[in-house]
Amino acid sequence: MRKQKPVADSFVIMTELVLPNDTNTLNNLMGGRMMHFMDIAAAIAAQKHSNRIVVTASVDNVSFRDSIQLGNVVTLQAQVTRAFSSSMEVHIDVWAEDIPSGTKLKTNEAFFTFVAVDQSGRPIDVPEAVPETEAEIRLYEGALRRRQLRLVLAGRMQPAEAQELKALFDLK
Repeated sequence: MRKQKPVADSFVIMTELVLPNDTNTLNNLMGGRMMHFMDIAAAIAAQKHSNRIVVTASVDNVSFRDSIQLGNVVTLQAQVTRAFSSSMEVHIDVWAEDIPSGTKLKTNEAFFTFVAVDQSGRPIDVPEAVPETEAEIRLYEGALRRRQLRLVLAGRMQPAEAQELKALFDLK
């Protein structure tokens, strides 16, 4: 039986200040810099869950809802949602805060997948993730469908094999 860990044990909060070197010519945070922040926060969450070296395996769609301005404080919250044999799905929420005006808004959300590896770079088993709260359970339950969709889109799984997706779309 695999070791188990609560998903809450992987929770990470990372805060960054948007500086001039992080922005484009419109003084907005560059998308690539945001992806960099997200990758770091998500990797730390995956490392906390697995206690292993992790590598980024995939990034789901990242939408940029609102621009993040020069001088804003960016807060990223990341947590493992589910662990498979060696891979882990991590959910990330991103908030931008303009401290002088007192405004804070959610600007980004994404799912990243990481694989735990040994010192030689070979995949290694990770503990099972145990959700406890309602939100954690909801994310956990959707993780298998998201994983199958990733695998189908990457050409690593045939659509006919994606049982969770078939059930979702009521495909025969």
